[in-house]
Amino acid sequence: MRFQVAVLAAVAVASTGATPLNFVGWTLQQATGFDLSNTNHYGSPIPPWKSGHQPGWYYGSSPEKFPGIPCLSGIICEILEFFPYAIQCPKPKPPPPHTTSVKTITKTATKTTTVTTTATTTDTVTATPTPSAIDGYTPTFTNISAAVQADDFQTFGLVDTIPECLAMCDTVSGCIFVNTYNDVNGKGGSTQLTCSLFTLCHDASDADNFGGQSQPNGSLDFIANSDGWCKSTPTA
Repeated sequence: MRFQVAVLAAVAVASTGATPLNFVGWTLQQATGFDLSNTNHYGSPIPPWKSGHQPGWYYGSSPEKFPGIPCLSGIICEILEFFPYAIQCPKPKPPPPHTTSVKTITKTATKTTTVTTTATTTDTVTATPTPSAIDGYTPTFTNISAAVQADDFQTFGLVDTIPECLAMCDTVSGCIFVNTYNDVNGKGGSTQLTCSLFTLCHDASDADNFGGQSQPNGSLDFIANSDGWCKSTPTA
């Protein structure tokens, strides 16, 4: 994390218990070293389908892999709370309610009867199961080789899992749709999922970003494992 020297000093003092964190009078840029405001698409002003794009943030369990972008964990989450117009860290979900297991023993009397039956075989077709909803989000397309590009783009970053991307949407005002995918050869070679947020729901007909952008090493990127997820109500 590219915290400026003054920020590191403030954090060091606060960690001793001498004073709480206080960033009154600071700008977001001064406090974090990044422009993570809503007017700057939360750190990603260039959408991922345009040349020169960079992820605005990372949310996951391996922040050490991404020293060049803000990682939404630890002390930066406390700092961002001073700036309500900035991207925020998802809040941890409450633990599931405690349940008590009760062992029940049932005795059953069994009567055996011999019955002669005639077996009949029928050809059947097994339908592919439809992906189920996750955390209130319904899939609109799954596992395609293209990503959504649309004018209602809000921001994009990197995550480890789909639920982490959904959690990010739940923190961004107006977000109602996420597109997760692997940008193979892109994003500096990262194997993490790209997580793009939008204010409108989209289906596969809006997924017309197939990659094909030249990378610094001479390779071309391409899109894989692209999923779309829509929820019924946008984030407040």
